[in-house]
Amino acid sequence: MQVFSGLGGLPRLRDYRSARISSYDATGGNRDWIDIEPGQRRTFAELRGAGCIRHIWMTMLFKDDRHLRRVLLRMRWDGSAEASVECPIGDFFGLGHARRKDFHTAVLSMSPQDGRAFNAWWPMPFRDGAALEIDNTDGDEKFPFYFYVDYESYTDASPLDGQGYFHVQWRRENPTQGWGDEHASLRKPDWNAWAEKMWHGGDPRSLNRSGRDNYVILDAQGDGVYCGAHLDIDIFTRQKNDWYGEGDDMIFIDGDTWPPTLHGTGTEDWCNTAFGPHTEFVGPYHGILLYTGTPEWKWKGKQSIYRYYIEDPIRFRRSIRATIEHGHANKLGNDYSSTAYYYLSKPQRGGPPLPSWRERLPRTDEPEYAP
Repeated sequence: MQVFSGLGGLPRLRDYRSARISSYDATGGNRDWIDIEPGQRRTFAELRGAGCIRHIWMTMLFKDDRHLRRVLLRMRWDGSAEASVECPIGDFFGLGHARRKDFHTAVLSMSPQDGRAFNAWWPMPFRDGAALEIDNTDGDEKFPFYFYVDYESYTDASPLDGQGYFHVQWRRENPTQGWGDEHASLRKPDWNAWAEKMWHGGDPRSLNRSGRDNYVILDAQGDGVYCGAHLDIDIFTRQKNDWYGEGDDMIFIDGDTWPPTLHGTGTEDWCNTAFGPHTEFVGPYHGILLYTGTPEWKWKGKQSIYRYYIEDPIRFRRSIRATIEHGHANKLGNDYSSTAYYYLSKPQRGGPPLPSWRERLPRTDEPEYAP
């Protein structure tokens, strides 16, 4: 039985029961939220048996939006002790840098006003229960928390045959280790002369033939499908030719050596744009959510781009290592963070342990919050 289907599958009368857990006021009043205290860690949804989460909506009021990086969202499947999802709550819903803004992709959105309402439509199957948790351990604010968890409930797990478990990895490298300017001849029109020079005494740093120092977006073991990521870059210092988009994406599958199974042509190409875009664009599967450059400094500050492999998911059977260069051949030193979405045949921990809350915070002019 096909559980996950698009618009064409809507008329099909599948065998499931629609269900929801929400923060509604069970007394019949209008206090439709729960309070999350500073230091509190709370399971807000426990689902029994077999089913599939189809939609999550939530909102909360922070005095300080840096709590979008301090507060964590966790999800566990089938009683696993490990969280398959452990992510700063803002990043989980599609935008980093502890920012909110109105946008809508095929699977994630922040809705008006000013991106305060968060939505996710990633299908999240479970065979023997699910637990969703909000963690304010690293926060110092009390806040109201409103939520819906909309899901399908099944009489048994047979509708889930062949379906994987939803996972998320959040990562940050602050700053990436750059080596400086590109070899000058890289920008010259005589490519034959450039190639000759590279092979006979040119700067070896200008050639990336391993992907060894690339920024890592996803590193996972197991049998699964990679469904894409958003990449959040903060260009906090001037560098000659500090356009970050020359960095190629390289995705190593099932133990690849270089060149990898999937090799791209540039960071702006990875998010399906072209030739140094500096316009925000939001599409279902790709785009530029955030651009903060200025005429005086074109690539200054915080950028957020994304590519979701919804129509073209990337299959792996033993392992995957999805990476991207930070500038051509990893020459640029910028602040990179990312959120990757994927499925595995078994629930396991979603990525490495998260850094401390201070190390998760975005760069800011206020030094007491600077990582």
